[in-house]
Amino acid sequence: MPSVNAVAIVNNFWRQVWQDRNPDAADALVAEDFGITSGGVLIHSREVFKQWVAAFLASIDDFQFEVVESFQNEAGDRVVSRWVVTGRNNGFMGSAPCKSPIRMTGTAVLHVREDGLLQHNWVERSAWEVHRSLTAAQR
Repeated sequence: MPSVNAVAIVNNFWRQVWQDRNPDAADALVAEDFGITSGGVLIHSREVFKQWVAAFLASIDDFQFEVVESFQNEAGDRVVSRWVVTGRNNGFMGSAPCKSPIRMTGTAVLHVREDGLLQHNWVERSAWEVHRSLTAAQR
C-alpha cells in the first residue's frame, strides 16, 4: 500500500498551477529539474516549465481546467489523470486570436517522488484536433 496519496498531490498541482492559472505555484510543487514531455517534446526545468505554462495560459482566454478522473499505481509513484481544457482562442498554437471556442482533452502520466514533488509529466492532448477546428473557423 502506498504511503503517499499521489492523486491528492497531482490534484493539488492541477488546482494551484492550472485551475488557479498560477505558473509560480510550481515552485513548491515540482522538482527543480522537473520535466514535461508534451506530444513527444521535452520541456525541461521548473523555470522553463513555468514559462511554457504562462504562454499556454495566455493563448486561451476564459481558460478552464477540469479533472475528469485520476488514479495512482500501487507503488504510489505514478498518477494517470484525464482532463479537459476549455476557453476561447487567443492565439493557441500560433493561430489568429479569433476567440473561437476551444475544447481540448488530455491524458497525463505524472511521476510523484517520495517527498511529494512532481518529477515528470508525460502528456498527450488533442491539440491537433483543436488546431484543425480553429483553422477551419478562420476560413
